[in-house]
Amino acid sequence: MREELKCRDFDLYRATYCGLCRTMRRRCGIMAPMVLNFDFTFLAVMLAPEKGEQLTYCHRCHIWPRRRCMCCQSPALELAADESVILAYWQLRDKVQDETFLGGLGHRFFALMLRSAYRRAAARLPSFTEAVTRQLSALHGLEQENCTSLDRAADTFAVLLRSAVPCSQDEAKDRAMGQLLYHLGRWIYLLDARDDLEEDRTKGNYNPILLRYGQQPCDEQLSLTLDNSLSLMRAACGLLDFGRQTQLIENVLYLGLPLVQRAVFDGSWKQLKKQKIWRNKI
Repeated sequence: MREELKCRDFDLYRATYCGLCRTMRRRCGIMAPMVLNFDFTFLAVMLAPEKGEQLTYCHRCHIWPRRRCMCCQSPALELAADESVILAYWQLRDKVQDETFLGGLGHRFFALMLRSAYRRAAARLPSFTEAVTRQLSALHGLEQENCTSLDRAADTFAVLLRSAVPCSQDEAKDRAMGQLLYHLGRWIYLLDARDDLEEDRTKGNYNPILLRYGQQPCDEQLSLTLDNSLSLMRAACGLLDFGRQTQLIENVLYLGLPLVQRAVFDGSWKQLKKQKIWRNKI
């Protein structure tokens, strides 16, 4: 994916990632950047202003002793920062329920360390917090009944991610953005389930793909439903104007996500995701 990015688009993504990391630390405390992920960096890129250049500045990274170019704090970064913390906290709580007492100690400890950051973010975004708890509760209910439906299970996370975008005054834009985020959430959930298949089989954890297809997952059928979500994401993207972020977003949708999907299917994703895109070529 990196080879296909123009230098300005690559620099924009890296600056957004670093800016989001710093914004999380400022708004939610020193533990918050530990849950930084690429999903909400992508959201921050999509929420950035359509017009004008994003302001950047160089500042020392609080993890690595060097200066980096990063986006200035903005409403898009603030929203993505708070939502990242809220979702990460509840995902940790959900993992605690899935593990034995001893197995869940690590998740329980990390959730405890993140609680202060979560409370700050939840106070600013009560509606998103309610959506996250509601959808994760619905997913927990499906897990309890060993639901074999891929669509019902994936819908819980898809609806959750769709709720991450605030409503604007443009109904058509909100509908297209909601469609894009819904199918991105659906794609993420199903691909994560495929990536975790062996671990879930060993631990006896809930996995709708395992329950649906048994010991041998049908990657051909799974690929069809994932490709359908990719197509719907791209169709929704075509209805939106992301300004200077357009090429970067299209690169993710047309090149980045299919690359990840292929890597999960061929078993190489666990190694690829350990790399930092600004240090290694993938």
